[in-house]
Amino acid sequence: MHNTGMIKQPPDADDPGALRRRARRSWFLFAVVALALLAAGVFSAGRYGRSQALDSLAEQSRIDASLKASLLRAVVERQRALPLVLADDAAIREALTSLEHQALDRINRKLESLAASAEAAVVYLIGRDGVAVAASNWQEPTSFVGNDYAFRDYFRLAMRDGKAEHFAMGTVSKHPGLYISRRVDGPQGPLGVIVAKLEFDALESDWRLSDKPTYVTDRRGIVLITSLPSWRFMTTKAIPEERLEGIRESLQFGDAPLLPLPFQKIDARPDGSSTLDALLPGSRAETFLRVETLVPSTNWRLEQLSPLKSTLAAGAREAQLLMLAVLVPLIAFAAFLLRRRQVVALRSAEERLARNELEAKVEERTADLRMARDRLETEIADHRQTTEKLQAVQQDLVQANRLAILGQVAAGVAHEINQPVATIRAYADNARTFLDRGQSATAAENMTSIAELTERVGAITDELRRFARKGHFAAEPTAMKDVVEGALMLLRSRFAGRMDAIRIELPPDGLKALGNRIRLEQVLINLLQNALEAIDDRDGGEIRVRCEETARGIALTVADNGPGIPADILDELFTPFNTSKEEGLGLGLAISKEIVSDYGGTIDVDSGPSGTTFTVHLQKADAQ
Repeated sequence: MHNTGMIKQPPDADDPGALRRRARRSWFLFAVVALALLAAGVFSAGRYGRSQALDSLAEQSRIDASLKASLLRAVVERQRALPLVLADDAAIREALTSLEHQALDRINRKLESLAASAEAAVVYLIGRDGVAVAASNWQEPTSFVGNDYAFRDYFRLAMRDGKAEHFAMGTVSKHPGLYISRRVDGPQGPLGVIVAKLEFDALESDWRLSDKPTYVTDRRGIVLITSLPSWRFMTTKAIPEERLEGIRESLQFGDAPLLPLPFQKIDARPDGSSTLDALLPGSRAETFLRVETLVPSTNWRLEQLSPLKSTLAAGAREAQLLMLAVLVPLIAFAAFLLRRRQVVALRSAEERLARNELEAKVEERTADLRMARDRLETEIADHRQTTEKLQAVQQDLVQANRLAILGQVAAGVAHEINQPVATIRAYADNARTFLDRGQSATAAENMTSIAELTERVGAITDELRRFARKGHFAAEPTAMKDVVEGALMLLRSRFAGRMDAIRIELPPDGLKALGNRIRLEQVLINLLQNALEAIDDRDGGEIRVRCEETARGIALTVADNGPGIPADILDELFTPFNTSKEEGLGLGLAISKEIVSDYGGTIDVDSGPSGTTFTVHLQKADAQ
């Protein structure tokens, strides 16, 4: 008896033993593929994790380096004001003119008091012949009084140009520092030079608290300030021998050999950072990521080294664990499907074998059917029942659907709010200084200001969120006095020492304009920043700010006596990306004009050789 409608099976399809041997071979192949997949996944995840960790470390290191550069700039800017003020002091000029013992004694005591209050290492006065005649350390064994400094660059350049800054090793104190000098002029010409020396021991101590070596180099690549004292006066790049001889003869860095830093295998990265092997003190070699940034208002460059080994290992480990968390369930699910398929195939083979055996027995007994009809009918009934059961079992076997699980992707965007953060840092530093001095009331005021700035950061963040939803910034009555005071508070951290150039006529308390305080502060901050950059260090530089009620509403005026705006820039002043600054984007005034326009106002500008005046016209709140 033959069934021509059946699908032809492989020779061993009905042999359970052959199926079991083939299942063992399948499991062996599955194990090889799974191990290869795991190895490839773990290796790829490790490389990806290290790459991501390196990028993240580079970004964080750039932020850290920028903060350190800003703090260094603040320290230098604070000391620059001292020689500037003393150069115009009448008592200083009188002492240089007369050179009387009593006058010089008074100057010694005055410089001693100023050096202590300004946290300067030493402040001293040099006559026209280069000999120091007074100093803040006049009572110390290492007093500068009587020493000849005519050979020093900070003396020669100050006598020639009026001012100078020079980093060098002290010839008497043997301590390195930055010498900031100003020429003292009299009616008959130069009388001498006033010098303030700034040492960076405290700053270097703070840098040493982290595991990230940090150092500052000049334009020649010579290390000036460093968290590792053994690296001081080493170089980051090769200096020609003839220049090295000149530097050594000038005694700027004492007898330092000016050797190269112990760096090896420096590899540059596309983002401007680089990886290198450095030999730390104690003959300990490590691999670092180096980032660098310019120190504002100086010709220095700050470089920071961040350890790579632990960071890369942690990044690779995290990515590998994540890869295992994905691959292991997938491999387990594949093993489950393979096992299910083998069980179904083995069960089907056993059922087919049983059916074939039954058919063989039926064929063997066909000869006896005629002799035992009743017995034959019973066997036929049994055969039918068995067939029906086999078909029922076959119909009950179904294949499971396969599922695929997709991982989720999360992304976040952070935006840096520079000015409030810088101001908070400045207030925090001042509060710490006041606490050290026991001035708890003044420190409490700084803490209150920090809290207000924190609320301001929250408000700015909330505005950015509304801007991302393309929402509308509703106008509301805004006190102009609060706008002016808030803008000045945010500017103090960046333009410390230059805020005295701003002359303000505060508006009355009741004068309110239609707008938003934070956005109007942004407009005023932009105008004041442009004005401060316009007057720069110009003698007699002045900025006048006035807010008054006019027939059109409220007029906010910011006027400076800088050099004015070039005609080619003035014609398209409010056009985006139109700027005269080398590092500017040309977006500040365009954004300011848009903000003012949102509240129904306008911005006028009048510029000439004698200065520039911006006038912001706003609607008065009670006019609506």
